[in-house]
Amino acid sequence: MSEDTIRLVTIGRLIRRRRRLLTVVAVLGALVGLGASLVFPPRYTTSASVLLPGAWEERELLTQVEIATSSVVVDRAADELDRDGVGAGDLRDRVAARVSDGNIIEISATADTPEHAQRLADAMVEQFVAFAARVGGDTADAEAAARPEELRQLVLRTSRRITELADSADPGRTVESVQTRTELAKLRTALQEAVTKLDRTDPAAAGAGMVVMGPAARPDGEAPPTRWQLVAAGALLFVLLTVAGHLTAARVNRRPRTGPEIAAALRSTPLGTVDVPGERPAHRPGEHGPRARISRLLGTGTRWDAPVPRPSGDEAGRQVRYRRVCARLRDLLPAPRRLLVLVPDGDGVALRAAERLAAEAGDDPRLRVLEVPVSRPVVPDRGDESGALVVLGAGDWTTEELTGLAEACADAGHEVVGVVLAGPVPVAPGTAAGRPRDAAVPALAAGEGTTGGAA
Repeated sequence: MSEDTIRLVTIGRLIRRRRRLLTVVAVLGALVGLGASLVFPPRYTTSASVLLPGAWEERELLTQVEIATSSVVVDRAADELDRDGVGAGDLRDRVAARVSDGNIIEISATADTPEHAQRLADAMVEQFVAFAARVGGDTADAEAAARPEELRQLVLRTSRRITELADSADPGRTVESVQTRTELAKLRTALQEAVTKLDRTDPAAAGAGMVVMGPAARPDGEAPPTRWQLVAAGALLFVLLTVAGHLTAARVNRRPRTGPEIAAALRSTPLGTVDVPGERPAHRPGEHGPRARISRLLGTGTRWDAPVPRPSGDEAGRQVRYRRVCARLRDLLPAPRRLLVLVPDGDGVALRAAERLAAEAGDDPRLRVLEVPVSRPVVPDRGDESGALVVLGAGDWTTEELTGLAEACADAGHEVVGVVLAGPVPVAPGTAAGRPRDAAVPALAAGEGTTGGAA
Protein backbone atom coordinates (compact mmCIF):
# COMPACT_ATOMS: atom_id res chain seq x y z
CA MET A 1 0.00 0.00 0.00
CA SER A 2 2.90 2.36 0.72
CA GLU A 3 3.97 2.30 -2.92
CA ASP A 4 0.57 1.77 -4.58
CA THR A 5 -1.61 4.44 -6.09
CA ILE A 6 -4.79 5.09 -4.16
CA ARG A 7 -7.69 4.02 -6.38
CA LEU A 8 -11.44 3.98 -5.98
CA VAL A 9 -11.31 0.24 -5.34
CA THR A 10 -8.95 0.94 -2.43
CA ILE A 11 -11.37 3.45 -0.93
CA GLY A 12 -14.25 1.04 -1.50
CA ARG A 13 -12.41 -1.71 0.34
CA LEU A 14 -11.67 0.72 3.19
CA ILE A 15 -15.33 1.70 3.51
CA ARG A 16 -16.44 -1.93 3.36
CA ARG A 17 -13.99 -3.17 5.98
CA ARG A 18 -14.33 -0.16 8.27
CA ARG A 19 -18.07 0.41 7.91
CA ARG A 20 -18.77 0.00 11.63
CA LEU A 21 -16.03 2.45 12.58
CA LEU A 22 -17.18 4.92 9.91
CA THR A 23 -20.75 4.65 11.19
CA VAL A 24 -19.65 5.51 14.72
CA VAL A 25 -17.48 8.36 13.44
CA ALA A 26 -20.38 9.73 11.37
CA VAL A 27 -22.63 9.72 14.44
CA LEU A 28 -19.97 11.58 16.44
CA GLY A 29 -19.58 14.13 13.64
CA ALA A 30 -23.35 14.62 13.50
CA LEU A 31 -23.39 15.27 17.25
CA VAL A 32 -20.60 17.82 16.88
CA GLY A 33 -22.55 19.53 14.08
CA LEU A 34 -25.64 19.57 16.29
CA GLY A 35 -23.62 21.18 19.06
CA ALA A 36 -22.31 23.80 16.64
CA SER A 37 -25.88 24.62 15.60
CA LEU A 38 -26.71 25.29 19.25
CA VAL A 39 -23.70 27.58 19.65
CA PHE A 40 -24.51 29.50 16.46
CA PRO A 41 -28.24 30.30 16.49
CA PRO A 42 -30.25 30.11 13.26
CA ARG A 43 -30.27 33.10 10.92
CA TYR A 44 -33.02 34.36 8.63
CA THR A 45 -32.42 36.45 5.51
CA THR A 46 -34.81 38.56 3.44
CA SER A 47 -34.45 41.35 0.89
CA ALA A 48 -36.22 44.37 -0.55
CA SER A 49 -35.70 46.00 -3.97
CA VAL A 50 -35.43 49.62 -5.12
CA LEU A 51 -36.00 50.63 -8.77
CA LEU A 52 -33.90 53.45 -10.23
CA PRO A 53 -35.85 54.88 -13.21
CA GLY A 54 -34.06 56.26 -16.21
CA ALA A 55 -30.80 55.32 -17.87
CA TRP A 56 -27.96 54.47 -15.49
CA GLU A 57 -24.43 53.46 -16.27
CA GLU A 58 -22.86 50.48 -14.53
CA ARG A 59 -20.48 52.58 -12.46
CA GLU A 60 -23.37 54.74 -11.31
CA LEU A 61 -25.31 51.68 -10.18
CA LEU A 62 -22.24 50.45 -8.27
CA THR A 63 -22.03 53.85 -6.59
CA GLN A 64 -25.64 53.50 -5.46
CA VAL A 65 -24.84 50.04 -4.07
CA GLU A 66 -22.02 51.53 -1.99
CA ILE A 67 -24.36 54.24 -0.76
CA ALA A 68 -26.98 51.65 0.22
CA THR A 69 -24.54 49.98 2.64
CA SER A 70 -22.67 53.11 3.70
CA SER A 71 -22.20 53.93 7.36
CA VAL A 72 -24.62 56.86 7.10
CA VAL A 73 -27.49 54.65 5.93
CA VAL A 74 -26.64 51.90 8.42
CA ASP A 75 -26.43 54.34 11.32
CA ARG A 76 -29.79 55.85 10.47
CA ALA A 77 -31.39 52.40 10.23
CA ALA A 78 -29.83 51.51 13.58
CA ASP A 79 -31.28 54.67 15.13
CA GLU A 80 -34.71 53.74 13.81
CA LEU A 81 -34.42 50.19 15.18
CA ASP A 82 -32.78 51.24 18.46
CA ARG A 83 -35.88 50.17 20.37
CA ASP A 84 -35.14 46.58 19.26
CA GLY A 85 -31.66 46.74 20.78
CA VAL A 86 -29.90 46.73 17.39
CA GLY A 87 -26.61 48.64 17.15
CA ALA A 88 -24.88 50.10 14.09
CA GLY A 89 -21.81 47.92 14.60
CA ASP A 90 -23.96 44.80 14.61
CA LEU A 91 -25.86 45.85 11.48
CA ARG A 92 -22.82 46.35 9.25
CA ASP A 93 -22.16 42.61 9.14
CA ARG A 94 -25.83 41.74 8.61
CA VAL A 95 -26.74 43.88 5.58
CA ALA A 96 -25.65 43.68 1.95
CA ALA A 97 -26.62 45.21 -1.39
CA ARG A 98 -26.19 44.18 -5.00
CA VAL A 99 -27.33 45.18 -8.48
CA SER A 100 -30.11 42.91 -9.67
CA ASP A 101 -31.64 42.73 -13.16
CA GLY A 102 -31.86 46.11 -14.85
CA ASN A 103 -31.73 49.19 -12.64
CA ILE A 104 -32.82 47.35 -9.50
CA ILE A 105 -30.78 47.44 -6.30
CA GLU A 106 -31.52 44.57 -3.93
CA ILE A 107 -30.81 45.18 -0.24
CA SER A 108 -30.71 42.05 1.96
CA ALA A 109 -30.70 41.80 5.76
CA THR A 110 -30.03 38.92 8.16
CA ALA A 111 -31.35 38.58 11.72
CA ASP A 112 -32.03 35.94 14.35
CA THR A 113 -35.80 35.94 13.74
CA PRO A 114 -37.90 36.38 10.57
CA GLU A 115 -39.61 39.47 12.04
CA HIS A 116 -36.31 41.21 12.81
CA ALA A 117 -34.94 40.42 9.37
CA GLN A 118 -38.05 41.89 7.71
CA ARG A 119 -37.96 45.09 9.77
CA LEU A 120 -34.24 45.52 9.18
CA ALA A 121 -34.57 45.19 5.38
CA ASP A 122 -37.47 47.69 5.28
CA ALA A 123 -35.55 50.17 7.45
CA MET A 124 -32.46 49.94 5.24
CA VAL A 125 -34.50 50.57 2.09
CA GLU A 126 -36.30 53.50 3.64
CA GLN A 127 -33.11 55.16 4.83
CA PHE A 128 -31.36 54.55 1.51
CA VAL A 129 -34.11 56.20 -0.53
CA ALA A 130 -34.27 59.15 1.90
CA PHE A 131 -30.51 59.63 1.88
CA ALA A 132 -30.34 59.43 -1.94
CA ALA A 133 -33.09 62.04 -2.24
CA ARG A 134 -31.26 64.32 0.19
CA VAL A 135 -28.00 63.96 -1.72
CA GLY A 136 -29.77 64.84 -4.96
CA GLY A 137 -31.44 67.87 -3.36
CA ASP A 138 -28.24 69.21 -1.79
CA THR A 139 -26.44 69.30 -5.13
CA ALA A 140 -29.07 71.62 -6.56
CA ASP A 141 -27.74 74.75 -4.83
CA ALA A 142 -28.68 78.33 -5.74
CA GLU A 143 -25.98 78.83 -8.33
CA ALA A 144 -26.72 75.50 -10.06
CA ALA A 145 -30.44 76.32 -10.10
CA ALA A 146 -29.86 79.81 -11.52
CA ARG A 147 -28.05 78.57 -14.60
CA PRO A 148 -30.99 76.59 -16.07
CA GLU A 149 -33.30 79.62 -15.44
CA GLU A 150 -30.97 81.94 -17.34
CA LEU A 151 -30.93 79.46 -20.19
CA ARG A 152 -34.72 79.41 -20.27
CA GLN A 153 -34.90 83.22 -20.47
CA LEU A 154 -32.35 83.21 -23.30
CA VAL A 155 -34.38 80.59 -25.19
CA LEU A 156 -37.58 82.69 -24.79
CA ARG A 157 -35.89 85.82 -26.10
CA THR A 158 -34.48 83.90 -29.02
CA SER A 159 -37.92 82.47 -29.81
CA ARG A 160 -39.48 85.96 -29.86
CA ARG A 161 -36.71 87.22 -32.11
CA ILE A 162 -37.32 84.33 -34.49
CA THR A 163 -41.01 85.25 -34.62
CA GLU A 164 -40.16 88.86 -35.47
CA LEU A 165 -37.82 87.75 -38.23
CA ALA A 166 -40.49 85.47 -39.66
CA ASP A 167 -43.05 88.30 -39.69
CA SER A 168 -40.65 90.73 -41.33
CA ALA A 169 -39.84 88.32 -44.13
CA ASP A 170 -41.72 88.75 -47.44
CA PRO A 171 -44.73 86.50 -46.66
CA GLY A 172 -44.86 83.97 -49.45
CA ARG A 173 -44.00 86.22 -52.41
CA THR A 174 -40.77 84.44 -53.29
CA VAL A 175 -39.37 80.95 -52.90
CA GLU A 176 -36.54 82.26 -50.72
CA SER A 177 -38.98 83.89 -48.26
CA VAL A 178 -40.95 80.69 -47.91
CA GLN A 179 -37.81 78.67 -47.16
CA THR A 180 -36.66 81.27 -44.62
CA ARG A 181 -39.98 81.18 -42.73
CA THR A 182 -39.89 77.36 -42.73
CA GLU A 183 -36.35 77.23 -41.28
CA LEU A 184 -37.24 79.79 -38.61
CA ALA A 185 -40.31 77.72 -37.60
CA LYS A 186 -38.16 74.60 -37.26
CA LEU A 187 -35.64 76.45 -35.12
CA ARG A 188 -38.39 77.77 -32.81
CA THR A 189 -39.80 74.22 -32.41
CA ALA A 190 -36.36 72.79 -31.57
CA LEU A 191 -35.81 75.45 -28.90
CA GLN A 192 -39.19 74.73 -27.31
CA GLU A 193 -38.40 71.00 -27.15
CA ALA A 194 -35.02 71.77 -25.55
CA VAL A 195 -36.73 73.83 -22.85
CA THR A 196 -39.17 70.98 -22.17
CA LYS A 197 -36.31 68.48 -21.73
CA LEU A 198 -34.51 70.90 -19.45
CA ASP A 199 -37.55 71.07 -17.20
CA ARG A 200 -37.67 67.28 -16.96
CA THR A 201 -34.03 66.98 -15.89
CA ASP A 202 -34.39 68.73 -12.57
CA PRO A 203 -31.50 67.47 -10.39
CA ALA A 204 -33.59 67.76 -7.26
CA ALA A 205 -35.85 64.98 -8.51
CA ALA A 206 -33.04 62.41 -8.99
CA GLY A 207 -33.37 60.84 -5.53
CA ALA A 208 -37.12 61.28 -5.37
CA GLY A 209 -37.49 59.20 -8.53
CA MET A 210 -36.48 55.95 -6.78
CA VAL A 211 -39.31 53.46 -6.37
CA VAL A 212 -39.47 50.93 -3.51
CA MET A 213 -40.82 47.70 -5.01
CA GLY A 214 -42.87 46.61 -2.03
CA PRO A 215 -41.93 45.65 1.54
CA ALA A 216 -39.52 42.85 2.35
CA ALA A 217 -41.05 39.38 2.48
CA ARG A 218 -40.95 37.53 5.78
CA PRO A 219 -38.51 34.57 5.40
CA ASP A 220 -40.02 31.14 5.86
CA GLY A 221 -36.76 29.22 6.29
CA GLU A 222 -33.34 29.53 7.90
CA ALA A 223 -30.42 30.97 6.02
CA PRO A 224 -27.55 28.57 5.26
CA PRO A 225 -25.97 26.89 7.11
CA THR A 226 -29.08 25.45 8.71
CA ARG A 227 -29.06 23.05 11.64
CA TRP A 228 -29.47 20.00 9.40
CA GLN A 229 -26.73 21.25 7.11
CA LEU A 230 -24.36 21.58 10.08
CA VAL A 231 -25.26 18.06 11.23
CA ALA A 232 -24.65 16.61 7.76
CA ALA A 233 -21.45 18.61 7.33
CA GLY A 234 -20.13 17.38 10.69
CA ALA A 235 -20.84 13.74 9.84
CA LEU A 236 -19.30 14.07 6.36
CA LEU A 237 -16.23 15.91 7.68
CA PHE A 238 -15.53 13.28 10.32
CA VAL A 239 -15.90 10.45 7.80
CA LEU A 240 -13.58 12.17 5.31
CA LEU A 241 -10.98 12.80 8.00
CA THR A 242 -11.15 9.17 9.10
CA VAL A 243 -10.76 7.91 5.53
CA ALA A 244 -7.86 10.31 4.93
CA GLY A 245 -6.22 9.17 8.16
CA HIS A 246 -6.50 5.50 7.18
CA LEU A 247 -5.06 6.18 3.72
CA THR A 248 -2.18 8.19 5.17
CA ALA A 249 -1.40 5.55 7.77
CA ALA A 250 -1.45 2.85 5.10
CA ARG A 251 0.98 4.76 2.89
CA VAL A 252 3.50 5.32 5.69
CA ASN A 253 3.15 1.78 7.05
CA ARG A 254 6.33 -0.26 6.70
CA ARG A 255 5.18 -3.66 7.96
CA PRO A 256 6.47 -6.41 5.68
CA ARG A 257 3.68 -8.26 3.93
CA THR A 258 5.32 -10.55 1.40
CA GLY A 259 7.28 -13.73 2.02
CA PRO A 260 10.67 -12.35 0.88
CA GLU A 261 10.28 -9.22 3.04
CA ILE A 262 9.38 -11.23 6.15
CA ALA A 263 12.14 -13.75 5.49
CA ALA A 264 14.68 -10.93 5.12
CA ALA A 265 13.63 -9.47 8.48
CA LEU A 266 14.08 -12.93 10.07
CA ARG A 267 17.36 -13.49 8.19
CA SER A 268 16.05 -16.64 6.60
CA THR A 269 14.38 -17.94 3.44
CA PRO A 270 10.66 -18.36 2.64
CA LEU A 271 9.50 -21.98 2.40
CA GLY A 272 5.97 -21.36 1.17
CA THR A 273 2.47 -20.27 2.05
CA VAL A 274 -0.22 -22.47 3.56
CA ASP A 275 -3.97 -21.93 3.78
CA VAL A 276 -6.04 -22.08 6.96
CA PRO A 277 -9.79 -22.43 6.38
CA GLY A 278 -11.79 -19.77 8.22
CA GLU A 279 -11.63 -16.02 8.74
CA ARG A 280 -8.87 -14.11 10.45
CA PRO A 281 -9.76 -13.13 14.05
CA ALA A 282 -11.22 -9.64 14.37
CA HIS A 283 -8.39 -8.43 16.63
CA ARG A 284 -4.68 -8.05 16.46
CA PRO A 285 -2.76 -10.96 17.91
CA GLY A 286 -1.70 -10.42 21.51
CA GLU A 287 -4.40 -7.89 22.38
CA HIS A 288 -6.79 -8.62 25.23
CA GLY A 289 -9.03 -6.69 27.59
CA PRO A 290 -11.47 -3.80 27.03
CA ARG A 291 -9.35 -2.27 24.30
CA ALA A 292 -9.40 -5.48 22.32
CA ARG A 293 -13.17 -5.82 22.77
CA ILE A 294 -13.70 -2.30 21.49
CA SER A 295 -11.39 -3.08 18.58
CA ARG A 296 -13.41 -6.18 17.73
CA LEU A 297 -16.66 -4.22 18.04
CA LEU A 298 -15.49 -1.53 15.63
CA GLY A 299 -13.72 -3.95 13.33
CA THR A 300 -10.36 -2.17 13.61
CA GLY A 301 -8.29 -5.14 14.76
CA THR A 302 -7.41 -6.38 11.30
CA ARG A 303 -5.71 -4.41 8.57
CA TRP A 304 -8.16 -3.05 6.05
CA ASP A 305 -5.55 -2.91 3.30
CA ALA A 306 -4.68 -6.61 3.48
CA PRO A 307 -5.23 -8.45 0.20
CA VAL A 308 -8.58 -10.04 -0.33
CA PRO A 309 -8.30 -13.73 0.68
CA ARG A 310 -8.20 -16.10 -2.26
CA PRO A 311 -11.07 -18.53 -2.48
CA SER A 312 -10.18 -21.75 -0.76
CA GLY A 313 -9.71 -24.78 -2.95
CA ASP A 314 -10.55 -28.31 -1.95
CA GLU A 315 -8.96 -30.05 1.00
CA ALA A 316 -6.62 -32.05 -1.23
CA GLY A 317 -5.12 -28.85 -2.62
CA ARG A 318 -4.56 -27.41 0.83
CA GLN A 319 -2.97 -30.66 1.96
CA VAL A 320 -0.52 -30.57 -0.95
CA ARG A 321 0.74 -27.17 0.23
CA TYR A 322 1.53 -28.49 3.69
CA ARG A 323 3.30 -31.55 2.33
CA ARG A 324 5.44 -29.51 -0.02
CA VAL A 325 6.64 -27.47 2.95
CA CYS A 326 7.47 -30.70 4.77
CA ALA A 327 9.40 -31.93 1.74
CA ARG A 328 11.44 -28.75 1.60
CA LEU A 329 12.26 -29.13 5.31
CA ARG A 330 13.49 -32.67 4.77
CA ASP A 331 15.74 -31.43 1.97
CA LEU A 332 17.20 -28.70 4.18
CA LEU A 333 17.77 -30.61 7.43
CA PRO A 334 20.18 -33.42 8.22
CA ALA A 335 18.93 -36.52 10.00
CA PRO A 336 17.59 -36.73 12.62
CA ARG A 337 15.31 -33.90 11.58
CA ARG A 338 13.87 -32.08 14.59
CA LEU A 339 12.67 -28.49 14.49
CA LEU A 340 11.30 -25.94 16.91
CA VAL A 341 8.26 -24.28 15.29
CA LEU A 342 7.83 -20.71 16.62
CA VAL A 343 4.44 -19.04 16.41
CA PRO A 344 3.80 -15.42 17.55
CA ASP A 345 1.68 -15.42 20.69
CA GLY A 346 -1.97 -14.77 19.86
CA ASP A 347 -1.71 -15.45 16.13
CA GLY A 348 -4.49 -18.04 15.96
CA VAL A 349 -4.23 -18.60 12.21
CA ALA A 350 -0.49 -19.26 12.40
CA LEU A 351 -0.99 -21.60 15.38
CA ARG A 352 -3.53 -23.68 13.49
CA ALA A 353 -1.20 -23.81 10.49
CA ALA A 354 1.74 -24.92 12.68
CA GLU A 355 -0.29 -27.65 14.34
CA ARG A 356 -1.45 -29.00 11.01
CA LEU A 357 2.07 -28.78 9.63
CA ALA A 358 3.31 -30.87 12.57
CA ALA A 359 0.55 -33.38 11.97
CA GLU A 360 1.40 -33.65 8.28
CA ALA A 361 5.12 -34.02 8.98
CA GLY A 362 4.68 -36.81 11.52
CA ASP A 363 8.10 -37.91 12.72
CA ASP A 364 10.07 -36.75 9.67
CA PRO A 365 10.73 -34.01 10.49
CA ARG A 366 9.54 -33.97 14.08
CA LEU A 367 8.13 -30.54 14.87
CA ARG A 368 7.69 -28.99 18.30
CA VAL A 369 5.20 -26.08 18.27
CA LEU A 370 5.85 -23.21 20.66
CA GLU A 371 4.11 -19.81 21.01
CA VAL A 372 6.49 -16.89 21.62
CA PRO A 373 5.50 -13.35 22.71
CA VAL A 374 6.84 -11.02 20.04
CA SER A 375 7.08 -8.00 22.35
CA ARG A 376 9.66 -9.79 24.56
CA PRO A 377 10.59 -12.99 22.73
CA VAL A 378 12.14 -15.77 24.81
CA VAL A 379 13.17 -18.97 23.00
CA PRO A 380 14.28 -22.14 24.83
CA ASP A 381 17.93 -23.06 24.54
CA ARG A 382 18.85 -25.46 21.80
CA GLY A 383 18.53 -29.12 22.61
CA ASP A 384 18.41 -31.78 19.94
CA GLU A 385 16.61 -29.53 17.45
CA SER A 386 18.23 -28.76 14.11
CA GLY A 387 16.95 -25.19 14.08
CA ALA A 388 13.78 -23.14 14.25
CA LEU A 389 10.93 -22.71 11.80
CA VAL A 390 8.80 -19.53 12.06
CA VAL A 391 5.14 -19.74 11.10
CA LEU A 392 3.21 -16.45 11.13
CA GLY A 393 0.60 -14.37 9.34
CA ALA A 394 1.57 -11.65 6.87
CA GLY A 395 1.20 -7.96 7.65
CA ASP A 396 0.74 -8.29 11.44
CA TRP A 397 4.28 -7.62 12.59
CA THR A 398 6.80 -4.84 12.16
CA THR A 399 10.35 -5.29 10.98
CA GLU A 400 11.62 -4.51 14.47
CA GLU A 401 9.44 -7.23 16.01
CA LEU A 402 10.60 -9.82 13.48
CA THR A 403 14.21 -8.79 13.96
CA GLY A 404 13.80 -9.21 17.72
CA LEU A 405 12.43 -12.71 17.20
CA ALA A 406 15.41 -13.60 15.00
CA GLU A 407 17.83 -12.27 17.64
CA ALA A 408 16.08 -14.33 20.34
CA CYS A 409 16.59 -17.45 18.22
CA ALA A 410 20.25 -16.59 17.77
CA ASP A 411 20.69 -16.08 21.53
CA ALA A 412 19.18 -19.53 22.16
CA GLY A 413 21.45 -21.13 19.58
CA HIS A 414 18.74 -21.78 17.01
CA GLU A 415 19.17 -21.06 13.32
CA VAL A 416 16.01 -19.90 11.57
CA VAL A 417 15.91 -22.42 8.73
CA GLY A 418 12.80 -21.04 7.08
CA VAL A 419 9.61 -19.00 7.22
CA VAL A 420 6.10 -20.24 6.44
CA LEU A 421 3.27 -17.76 5.91
CA ALA A 422 -0.23 -18.71 7.04
CA GLY A 423 -3.20 -17.04 5.43
CA PRO A 424 -6.90 -17.46 6.19
CA VAL A 425 -9.10 -18.43 3.28
CA PRO A 426 -12.90 -18.40 3.15
CA VAL A 427 -14.63 -21.73 3.17
CA ALA A 428 -17.48 -22.51 0.83
CA PRO A 429 -20.86 -22.88 2.60
CA GLY A 430 -21.49 -26.38 3.83
CA THR A 431 -17.78 -27.28 3.78
CA ALA A 432 -16.08 -28.25 7.01
CA ALA A 433 -13.07 -26.13 7.96
CA GLY A 434 -11.16 -28.96 9.56
CA ARG A 435 -9.07 -31.64 8.01
CA PRO A 436 -11.16 -34.48 6.56
CA ARG A 437 -10.64 -37.99 7.75
CA ASP A 438 -10.83 -39.47 4.28
CA ALA A 439 -8.22 -37.27 2.69
CA ALA A 440 -6.37 -38.52 -0.32
CA VAL A 441 -3.35 -40.68 0.25
CA PRO A 442 -0.40 -38.32 0.70
CA ALA A 443 2.31 -38.36 -1.88
CA LEU A 444 5.04 -36.62 0.09
CA ALA A 445 4.47 -37.17 3.81
CA ALA A 446 5.63 -40.15 5.78
CA GLY A 447 3.77 -41.63 8.71
CA GLU A 448 0.18 -40.72 7.84
CA GLY A 449 -1.96 -40.42 10.89
CA THR A 450 0.90 -39.53 13.25
CA THR A 451 1.07 -36.27 15.16
CA GLY A 452 3.92 -33.96 15.77
CA GLY A 453 5.75 -34.55 18.99
CA ALA A 454 6.08 -32.00 21.74
CA ALA A 455 9.19 -32.10 23.84
